[in-house]
Amino acid sequence: MFKRSKMGGFTLIELMVVVAIVAIITAIAVPSYQEQVRKSNRGLAKSDLLELTQCAERFHTTNTTYTGFDAATACDVDGKDGDKYDFGVANITRTTFTLSATAQGGQVDDKCGNLGINQANVRTHSAGTAADRCWE
Repeated sequence: MFKRSKMGGFTLIELMVVVAIVAIITAIAVPSYQEQVRKSNRGLAKSDLLELTQCAERFHTTNTTYTGFDAATACDVDGKDGDKYDFGVANITRTTFTLSATAQGGQVDDKCGNLGINQANVRTHSAGTAADRCWE
């Protein structure tokens, strides 16, 4: 008769169970991680928008108008966002302005979408979530 030796190791079933568990954990962890990265990038964009708002107010204090305000030349924003947001200035008049941060690349999937702020500190976003949650 054959002698059965006691060999150590894993069976194919055990390996498949481990692979399935790793796949499930990955399917849960990766989207959560990506959402946290988008949230972090949104935080940087909000910070830059607030800094640009302060810069616009300084410009208005000096010139008594927002007309002529150019964020690219008047402000020294770090641009920590890289290519995640494109910043713009619109609706510039003597007494009003609107700043915007348009999501780019992977940031387009962010739940808050594009962000905006004006001279009256009215904060906006382009997504369907509550504005207070996007700007908290």
